[in-house]
Amino acid sequence: MKEATKKKILILEDEKPLAHALELKLTHEGFEVVTTDNGEMGISILEKEKFDLVLSDLIMPGVDGFSLLEAIQTKKLKVPVIVMTNLNQEEDKKRAFDLGAVDFFVKSNSTLSEIVEGVKKKIS
Repeated sequence: MKEATKKKILILEDEKPLAHALELKLTHEGFEVVTTDNGEMGISILEKEKFDLVLSDLIMPGVDGFSLLEAIQTKKLKVPVIVMTNLNQEEDKKRAFDLGAVDFFVKSNSTLSEIVEGVKKKIS
């Protein structure tokens, strides 16, 4: 019998401590995790590998999270994206959802556990 394959998550986050903490927590939950700190690299990785979910910041060096969402749509990549950001404006939230985000967390208002729960809900 074939062992169930781990769900694969790509984290795009330029705050290294947060990226590391999310990676540890999600790995502990049984996910395979890849992290990068910029949108350009994220798009490149998504073009080469299949992921079950992307967890992305909006404000990053180079290609930001909005541009990442646009690229995912343009390239017709089938992957749900959860946004986590410190942008707390309704228009940012609306724009992210309009570009295909499936969930939205404000980092300053969300615990790591809440973000992990959100991930689990979207891909389990």
